[in-house]
Order: sequence, then C-alpha cells, then structure tokens
Amino acid sequence: MDIKTFNNVAPRLPAEIAILIQGPTGIGKSYLVKDIAAGLELPVVDRRLSQMSEGDMVGLPELVDGTTRFCPPDWYAQACREPVVLFMDELNRATPEVIQAAFQIVLDRELNGHKLHPETRVFAAVNVGAEYEVNEMDPALLRRFWVTELVPTNEDWLEWASKNDIDPMIQKFIKKYPAHLMHEGERSPGQIYPYPASWARLDKSLKHANCNPYECAGGEIPDIMLHITAGFVGMPTTAAFLDFVKNYIFKLSADDILNNFQEVEPDVKAMTNDKKNEALDQVVLFLKSNDICATQIENLKGFMTYVSDEVVVDFAQTIMATKNLHNIKMI
Repeated sequence: MDIKTFNNVAPRLPAEIAILIQGPTGIGKSYLVKDIAAGLELPVVDRRLSQMSEGDMVGLPELVDGTTRFCPPDWYAQACREPVVLFMDELNRATPEVIQAAFQIVLDRELNGHKLHPETRVFAAVNVGAEYEVNEMDPALLRRFWVTELVPTNEDWLEWASKNDIDPMIQKFIKKYPAHLMHEGERSPGQIYPYPASWARLDKSLKHANCNPYECAGGEIPDIMLHITAGFVGMPTTAAFLDFVKNYIFKLSADDILNNFQEVEPDVKAMTNDKKNEALDQVVLFLKSNDICATQIENLKGFMTYVSDEVVVDFAQTIMATKNLHNIKMI
C-alpha cells in the first residue's frame, strides 16, 4: 500500500482496531503515525518495544489492603486516562514477555486490568525482510491487527518533502533520479545505503551546518557537504547527488513562469539577474502570439517581484509595443 492510500484508510478505521505497519527500515513509518495523530488532534505516546523489559510494560507491584496489584507505567496510564495514539515500534524485536504484554493491549485493549481509553488508537510497526534480526510474528497476534505492507512511492516522498521544507535541490534530484530515494536489491554488511528517512536527516544536518545544496547549485561544492552527505546516503549516491548540484543550470521557460510559478519560485530566488531577464524574454515571446489569463497574470506578478524596477519598466514598454490590447489591459 502506498502512503497516500494508507493516510486515507487508517484514520477511517474504528478506534478499537489496532493497526500494524510492515515495511523496511527508513521508509517513514514513525513519521506517518505522527502525521495521522496530528490530523486526529491526538498526542502520540511512542514506545520502542525492543528497548523495553517486562517491568517497563506491566509496571511495578504495590500493596493495597493486603493484596498486590500492578501500577501501570506513566505512558500506559496516559493512554487509559485520555485519547492518544499509542505507537508500539519494533514489535518484532521485543522479548517474548514484552510481546505477550503487547498482545493483551491489542487483543483486549487492557493490561493487568487497566483499560485503554475508548478513543485511544493503537499502532505498531515492524521491519520485515531477511536482512533484519527480528522475531517471526505470531499468527494469533498478527490476525488481531489491520495489517498493511507499506510500499512508499517517490511521489509520496516528494509530496511529504515539499510540505516539510526539504531543500529544493534534494527534491529535484529525487524527482529526476528516483532510484536514489531508496536502495533496492541486496545490501552488504556495513555499507551505507539511501533511505527516505536518510534524506530527511541529511537535510536537517546540512541546514544545521549552514550548507544548503540549493545555495551551492551551479557552483563549487564545499568539502563539508561531501562528508555529511556520504555519511547518510553512501558514496555512490553522494557522487551522483553532488554532481547534480554542481552542474545544475537555472533556466526557465514561459510555461514555468506563467503556469507553474509556485513550483519554480525557489529557482527564481536563486537565479542571477541575467537568467531572470532571459526567462522574461521567453514570456515576451509567448505573449506576442498568446493572450494571458487571470491565473497567468498572478503568476507573472509573482515573478516580477524578483526583478528590478528597470526591468519592470522595460517589460511594460515591450508589451505596449505588441499592441495586444487584451494583454496590455491585463498587465
């Protein structure tokens, strides 16, 4: 299932239906759960079961009126007290005792007599594949979930990247060379490979180092960008990405400006004045034989905010000379 379908289906399931997300590492399973929780306006209680002991799950005993009962841990008590998204990550890496406790939460929506809030939603995630050291999922546990094997598409990631301010040059690279988003095929031990999550961490790290690929496009690549990138996506992908950045050419058509300005606006910001003038020349050629519509005029206005006043005047005089009354009036 792709991410767009999952985002449409998962929130529509009843709150009492637990959801299990299967898939390889680095595809953004935890990001998805957090996005869905945000859409439902619920806090996320995130627990990595591979790091938990039985006591971390069931809590510690206390003596009450001569009898023993278990006090739930704070995270589970919150899921009982108020609606939350309870996310149990790495379920198939947990110990058998922790898995049994998770089984009761999924099956009965309670643990040691403490019931989940009726509107609390339970999500779990597992890595699947021969390359992972994981436990096989018990069929009795597996059938208690609504299960999906997540297969994210490049379009899924690009949509997410656009919404989360990932560097435009990273987005352009993945759009042109989608095979570099995530390594497919066999993996050698100790080798670094790209994953969707790798690109997100790379973007964050480059911004922290004040070394943004978009600002380096078409110029020299600083050594720090090489070293940081290689540590996240490996040398083969690093070489391809940095070559793409170094040789990137800012060149826009009239169609880019008039019909897709929001998409190319980052390019416009980074272009030299000469490149902007060349792009505007393309618009002039288009307008000599075509009438401009209302949407296109708004896009043109957006582009003109990035050019000098002198260029604006020259452009207006050129349009007047075409004697196209429709375009003159619109502009």
